[in-house]
Amino acid sequence: MKINRIVIQAIFSTALILSIASCKKWVDYNPHEDFKQTELDYLKSESDYRTMVVSVYTPLQWLNQAIVVSEIASDNAVAGGESASDILSLQQIDDMTHNANNSTLTELWQSAYEGINRANYLHQYKNANPGGQTVSFAGKEALYGEVYFLRAYYYFHLVKFFGDVPLFVDARLGLTQSKTLKRSEKAKVYAQIESDLLAAIGVLPSVQLEKGRVTKYAAQALLGKVYLYQQKYTEAASMLENVVTSGAFSLNSDYGKIFLSSNENGSESVFEIQYSNATPYYNWGAVTRGQGNYAAQQCGVRGLNGSDSMPYAAGWSTNLPTTDLASIFETGDQRKQVTVLDIEAYKKAHPTYNISYIVAPYKNTGLYNQKYLPRKGETSGQIELNYANNYRIIRYSDVLLMAAEANVKSGSGNEAKAKDYLNLVRQRAFGNNSHDITSSGNTLYLAILNERRLELAMEGDRFFDLVRTEQAEAKITGFVKGKNEVFPIPVEEINVSGLTQNSGY
Repeated sequence: MKINRIVIQAIFSTALILSIASCKKWVDYNPHEDFKQTELDYLKSESDYRTMVVSVYTPLQWLNQAIVVSEIASDNAVAGGESASDILSLQQIDDMTHNANNSTLTELWQSAYEGINRANYLHQYKNANPGGQTVSFAGKEALYGEVYFLRAYYYFHLVKFFGDVPLFVDARLGLTQSKTLKRSEKAKVYAQIESDLLAAIGVLPSVQLEKGRVTKYAAQALLGKVYLYQQKYTEAASMLENVVTSGAFSLNSDYGKIFLSSNENGSESVFEIQYSNATPYYNWGAVTRGQGNYAAQQCGVRGLNGSDSMPYAAGWSTNLPTTDLASIFETGDQRKQVTVLDIEAYKKAHPTYNISYIVAPYKNTGLYNQKYLPRKGETSGQIELNYANNYRIIRYSDVLLMAAEANVKSGSGNEAKAKDYLNLVRQRAFGNNSHDITSSGNTLYLAILNERRLELAMEGDRFFDLVRTEQAEAKITGFVKGKNEVFPIPVEEINVSGLTQNSGY
């Protein structure tokens, strides 16, 4: 501690008295004297709470590689790039040779736990701020619904990727505490996710005035997905039905418009990760930590040039759709041309664009991820790191297909309802009902899973869908059963906390 300067003078002038009394007057050190801030400076007002909740959303932006990894690890995409060493971490995941030193997986772990730590900080001071005062305001409970949704989202991300993970919820974790972490069983992590989402559902509004904030329906949809991943089909069907019957969402009649900037947070958007580039922050040392969506630049056509009327911008030819994915779309399915861009066919179809490009040097498929292909005018500042493309995390069509799957697999399965939901998605895809599915039983179940691949291709679900439905070994080259269902725990976390490693790594 530091003695207050005024008290120093008093000590000298009354030294005898103080010595006789055997007492000393000390004043606690005030960090403000050194222009420092501490916890006591935060959460003093409603504005403080609302600002800090926004910070809990921020790490969502850093998870953009989760979508890329899920596609490259599956049969939907290859890493692509310039060479076998270009973004080596993604090449390893593509080849199923990744290990605990993988930099992309390390970032996905660290980013999620940063989000959890921020959520836990707010949870720690919900009833009283660091100074012990209670800050009450209208809407505080609903605001905390957002916090608990986000914490659940981060833990769901972690349990999907890594299986058993450290679980802590009471307070922000410091460096000392992090050294004592142990992994919790998936069942316990899922129980916490369910608890957080149920708490969020109880207080979140159905509609948010500010686009991008989570709603009750987003929490219900995510909880339905969490139930589905645990094969709790009856609970999933019931939870997802809330979203379907809400009337709050509808399928966009034109599938091609869903991924345009003009349709962000549109009629079928249940939850999106928001990106912007109004004040384009970027950091090449941590490329997923820019303000924009760096993943858009990754999937662009290398060296692309053309006339001003050509809408697309150049990129790095990473995360390339496979020819296998392109081949499964039926004739007349409008989703194919929206999902995969055949650059050579596009060039021939638009001769006035005067297109030139560099063939992807490595693992070339001739195809590109059109859903998130970089477009002119959608970035600013540092071009590569500041695309403003939102990631569509849960769309209404996803909810319909999850509800269809849950209804087929639940003990009291409702196949009629499952077919209705499945065929709503297919009717939008083909523009008619001549491609409706009429099968039942396991054939219907497999049709729903296939529809998930078609509808949600390149959106970050494929690998985990294959794992949870036990199809991964048959569909993914190099996949080792009993190992590759999860990714390795980052070596830094093992070194710091002594965590055990996943089997096979």
